[in-house]
Amino acid sequence: MTEEQSYTTEEISKLLKISKLTVYDLIKKGDLVAYRVGKQMRIDATDLEAYKRRSKQLQSSNQRIPASDQTSASANQPGHGDSHGTSLLSATPAGSAHAIPPANSIHTMTAAPRHLVITGQDVSLDILMRHMEKQTRDIRPLRSFMGSLDGLISMYRGESDLVSTHLLDGDTGEYNLPYIRKILTGRSYVVVNLLSRPAGLYVGRGNPLHLQNWTDLSKPELRLANREKGSGARVLLDEQLRLHGIPAANLIGYEAEETSHMGVAAKVSSGEADVGVGIEKAARLVGQVDFIPLVQERYDLVMLRKQGNKAWTESVLRILQSPEFRQELQSFEGYDVSRTGEILYEA
Repeated sequence: MTEEQSYTTEEISKLLKISKLTVYDLIKKGDLVAYRVGKQMRIDATDLEAYKRRSKQLQSSNQRIPASDQTSASANQPGHGDSHGTSLLSATPAGSAHAIPPANSIHTMTAAPRHLVITGQDVSLDILMRHMEKQTRDIRPLRSFMGSLDGLISMYRGESDLVSTHLLDGDTGEYNLPYIRKILTGRSYVVVNLLSRPAGLYVGRGNPLHLQNWTDLSKPELRLANREKGSGARVLLDEQLRLHGIPAANLIGYEAEETSHMGVAAKVSSGEADVGVGIEKAARLVGQVDFIPLVQERYDLVMLRKQGNKAWTESVLRILQSPEFRQELQSFEGYDVSRTGEILYEA
């Protein structure tokens, strides 16, 4: 018996020439059938073809509708004329995912679980997702491994549901809230603490260059392993360089980017870089690298308050405030859970 071909969300995005977040949106709405294999979502080839057939059929039927009727019909579709409900699909290439029928018109037999897109990379999110799956059968969390700033922007665009963020505002010394207020202007949301953790410098074993604080990044010929733009670690570095008057161009390798704490720590461990910015856990996992703690960063979660979100947002708050969840987080060295589950801000 031959095994049916299946695709990852990244492969689907390339095949349909749409963004990966648009693929998640199609899955969330039930337009594209997917299933989980471990932490990864898969889409069978037959389900992809079925989706493409439905899209073509709808486009064909739309072409047969008089223009006046199309205008009337489109005005009644969700998201039309609503600046806060703009669909992801309006920005996709023609013929790819532009004309998708509403999920309730496709799945009439049973209500499919709602998929929630959660952004971030920390292992604590894996624990949270596991608790969510246990407690709520009507939702299925999906993970998008993007940085903090990109996560907030995706939430503003309606592309994600729960965003994790650790962004330092150098002028105030405050984490997250200055960025959230600016990016999610006009939105109703709640910010709740997930944990706090040490962040600082990765250096070679034994700290051969004697790097102890941010000002040491001004040393000449220093080779840096940097994170991608929009990540919390990149924002932390850029803010410290700005505050201490250190030109980024002085750091060799500033323009080269790694997409995870582990990637940065590995560069330092292998000797390809002298220094990097990240969290303590990655240094322990990679090995052959020392960690210099410089700040205690706050890692928060953001959830939008809107129609249809109340049940699952309250469920997430119950999980975060439960002794069981805190106990699991405490098993990771360096995680401070003293404020886990605390509502920090509501708008």
